[in-house]
Amino acid sequence: MRTHLMAPAPRTDGDADLAVSQLCLGTMFFGTDIGRDEAFRILDRYAEAGGNLLDTANCYAFWAEGGTGTESETLIGRWLADRGMTGRMQVATKVGSGPARPDESYHGGNREGLSAKRIREQFDMSRERLGVERVDLYYAHADDRSTDQVETVEAFAELVAEGSVGALAASNHTTWRLDRARAIAAARGLPAYRAIQQRHTYLYPRPLAVPAPDSIQLPATDELLDYVAAENLTLFAYSPLSGGVFDREDRRPPGAPVDYDHGGSQERIATLRRVAEELGATPGQLALAWLIARGPNVVPILGVSSVAQLDEALGSLRIEIDEPTLSRLNTA
Repeated sequence: MRTHLMAPAPRTDGDADLAVSQLCLGTMFFGTDIGRDEAFRILDRYAEAGGNLLDTANCYAFWAEGGTGTESETLIGRWLADRGMTGRMQVATKVGSGPARPDESYHGGNREGLSAKRIREQFDMSRERLGVERVDLYYAHADDRSTDQVETVEAFAELVAEGSVGALAASNHTTWRLDRARAIAAARGLPAYRAIQQRHTYLYPRPLAVPAPDSIQLPATDELLDYVAAENLTLFAYSPLSGGVFDREDRRPPGAPVDYDHGGSQERIATLRRVAEELGATPGQLALAWLIARGPNVVPILGVSSVAQLDEALGSLRIEIDEPTLSRLNTA
């Protein structure tokens, strides 16, 4: 069965409509671990299914063998041009998490940051690699507490004002920093972040082992989920399948930088598997369906390495979770 991704109606509470399909396609390892031919097949299938948003960054994937961080954007640009999809497929990319000092080990203090100069120069390079006139969704990839947030907010606003960016978003930000950035924008009559991308899955993480500013990833907390719903933002959930732990007995829940490897996770995984069997679905499909069931504000980002994996993930859209089942999953 060919499953189609239905896009919700446009939301017009900001400077540009933000209408995205129920599943976003992550492209982190396109051009490095996933070669051109397989990446093109995945992109073709996603587009065929009705998907309309590709997620990348200006640093994907610098840590892969032979990677420089430009591979994903470059490959997407070639696919858009080859398939005539430029301007038809929406693209989200990011700035702020590339290593500031490539010869040094990567950590929370070794990121390029969000100065106005850095945002402008990196945006221009991203747009050139993607081969687009406008980036549909542009992210502050990680918070930068060494740069005044006013400078960052104004730099992003300039890109929207000139028509180079459709909508703005943040990733790996604490709730209070996200709110502060949005308040700065509101006070100056500037476009604000309208989405947040955070690590989010069916499992609950341990508290961070390092202070939030030093962590290279941040999870979606209950407070952030409440804020997103109250402010009518969109939460893009990355790593929603937790490295395949739901379906594979040989996998343990992911550890640092966001640590899900604890006894509570095992209990939730067991419940997820039982319910999935009852519904005739795979646990991974149910994990995605659970995220989608949390409301129209949550969009899982799929990280797949084959068309077969993508097709399995698309099967999550056929799962209907009634209230008793949702309650059972929530309280596990």
